[in-house]
Order: sequence, then C-alpha cells, then structure tokens
Amino acid sequence: MNILCLGGAGRICREAVLDLVEHSSFSRITVADYNEEEGRKVAASMNDPRVDFVRVNVHDHEATVDLMRGFDIVMDGTTITLNGLTTACIAEAGCHGINLNGFGEEDPFHERFVRSGRVCVPGFGMTPGVTQMMAMHAAAGMERVDEVRVSHGSFRPIAFSRSITETTTYEYDPQLPGRVVYEDGEFIQVPPFARPREIELPAPYGPTVQYIIPHAETRTLAKALAPKGVRMIEVRGTWPQMNMRLVRALYEYGFLRNDKIRVNGAEVGILDCIGEYLYHAPEGRETELYGYALHVEVTGMEQGRAVCRTLTHTHPASDGSVPGWEGLRAYTRSVGIPMAVAAELIAQGRLLEPARSGILTPEEAFDPGTVFGALEKRDIRVHERVEAVPGTGMAG
Repeated sequence: MNILCLGGAGRICREAVLDLVEHSSFSRITVADYNEEEGRKVAASMNDPRVDFVRVNVHDHEATVDLMRGFDIVMDGTTITLNGLTTACIAEAGCHGINLNGFGEEDPFHERFVRSGRVCVPGFGMTPGVTQMMAMHAAAGMERVDEVRVSHGSFRPIAFSRSITETTTYEYDPQLPGRVVYEDGEFIQVPPFARPREIELPAPYGPTVQYIIPHAETRTLAKALAPKGVRMIEVRGTWPQMNMRLVRALYEYGFLRNDKIRVNGAEVGILDCIGEYLYHAPEGRETELYGYALHVEVTGMEQGRAVCRTLTHTHPASDGSVPGWEGLRAYTRSVGIPMAVAAELIAQGRLLEPARSGILTPEEAFDPGTVFGALEKRDIRVHERVEAVPGTGMAG
C-alpha cells in the first residue's frame, strides 16, 4: 500500500514519516509539502528507497485530488485551519485519511467517505487520540461511568513553528465556540482559563495548574460513553508556565482578539505580529523542559464498587540520554508517532469494525490495547492506577 504524508516537512509529521519507515509495511511513503526544499531534505534523511517527495499546494483542490488518487491513505499533518481543505481532497480522491487535530472540519465529508468505502479518523496524536484510548480502556470494565477528566502537559516552545503558534492562539481564542464541558447531557460553553485544577503529571513534570481547552475528546467521549451514563467530561491542558503566563496576559489585554492595526501603512492583526515575533525570537523557540505528559481520570461503578482509574504515560527522557529523543524531539515524536501507528492500523484493516466506513472517532476506530502495544514497542508506555472513591470503603 502507498501512503501520502501531507505536511510531511513539518516538525511533527516528519517524525510520523520516520516511524512509518522504521515500523510500517507501506511499499511507498511519499512526503508531500509546499516547502520543496525542506520536504526534499526530510525525504533524503530517511535513507529508504520507499520514500520520495512531491510538492503540493492544498489550496489547488483539483491538483491535490489528482495527486492523492495514486495513494491508499493520506496521513495529514497540516494545520487546523487547513483540515477542511485537506479532508475535502482526501474524500474526493477516495483515500483513507487521518489527521492530528479533529476539530470537526472533517464531519461534512462523512457520506463521501461512506460512498467510497473508506475511513477517515480525525484527531489522532497524543491528545486527541491516545487520550481517548486511555479513557476507553479505563471505562471498559465499568458498569457505569460518572466522570471523565482528560488532562495533558505539552512541554514545547510557544512558537517553534508557525503551525504550533496557530494552535496556541486558536485554543485560547475568546470567541471560539468549541471550548465546552459536558455536564448531564449538555455541552456548556466556558471562557479561556476556566475551571483551574491542579494535575499531578508524571515525572519530570510534576504538579501543574490546568484549564479547560477546546479539544475533541469532550464530544467524542460523550458519544462513546453515553451507554454507560457518563455525566461529566472535562478536558484540560497546559504548556510550560512561561507560555501560560504570556497567553494569560495576551488574553487579559485583548490581544487574542487579533484586532487589526496599521503598521507602516499596512493593516495587520496584532496577534499575527506577536506570533511572527515569537517565531523568530529565542524566547519563542526554546524552553527548559521538553516532552509530553497525559493524565486521564475516570470514575464510576465497577463490580458494584465506586472506583477511580487513572492512566498516565511516559516516554524516553529529553535530556540526551536516549538517542532520537533529545530536546524538542521528545515532544514532536510523542505527537507524531501515534498518528503513524493509527495510519498503519487503518492500512492493515485493524479497526474495531473492519467493514465500517466514513468519519470515525478514535473511540469508534481502534482497540486501546492494540494502540498501547504498538506504542510500547516505541518505548511510549501507559501506566494505570486503581483507587477507591473516598467514602466507599474499597481497598486501593
């Protein structure tokens, strides 16, 4: 089978490409990017005859569709704002698809994928993606699920790429409609920095104060766990504290509205100016601690007892002690590898319902144990703790 790696020159997607080279059975792995110089470098660095490069401009719909028709699956590593365009191309080309973000731009193309007998899984990196697998694993043995709290720490510079800068500002956009929590059957909109909660992340990250973020898990888990009566779902996240202090200040001073100003006679968004500055400044491209940390807490009734199952994950250290995981790569590999794992599972037909097609959530697509097993082979490990809910009398 052949796979097209859209946005493959990006820092995250190139790690997914590397994982495909090291672990997958694809016969052709094509890096596709608008940046030809960087894309060719990435392809050459893989040192594998299966890997080649093509230049693509996803704003040219017809040309992109024609290109995709030569592939079985498209692994889409492009930014949030491009996912509507890219999914339209993937659906029309008749390919399977998967991407990192899952903010809902893909949903209108469900019937198109159904008609072609293909699947598209939006949002499969660490979060969303692995987080849903952790929640579904924790809930599997419960007769009733009461509360789900998904949290993550994303330890990376605020602007090591323009797409990452875009993600940062997108999630804290005060006008964003998707920043919701799920309570008793309703999705409730909340403002940026809502519901602070201290989360104890695995070492070396430790305790972090986290806030509600607009992630796909809130909606996908509400659907998947509805048969078990789930009443509350909250999704939180954090970046390095220096990043959080900056974003909080930008929010409080109104910069996140991205109001237009005039600079030297040109009209520009004030936040766009700040993002461009951060992209070139050392403060925007460096941080002290790199990596990713997940924390998923599910409470409910299990064999008649009230329990809380907490899942966390670890990966090789970023301190240089493990080759390939140094510095920023501890973050980019953490995000890119799960997407590559999921792409391989789709290609192999290893879905929960192999005959199913259309837009599938991660919960509908994959078995958590299969995903965990694949990640463990990459030294990304999931850990679980089971405790009694206070006052129930259950031994821990």
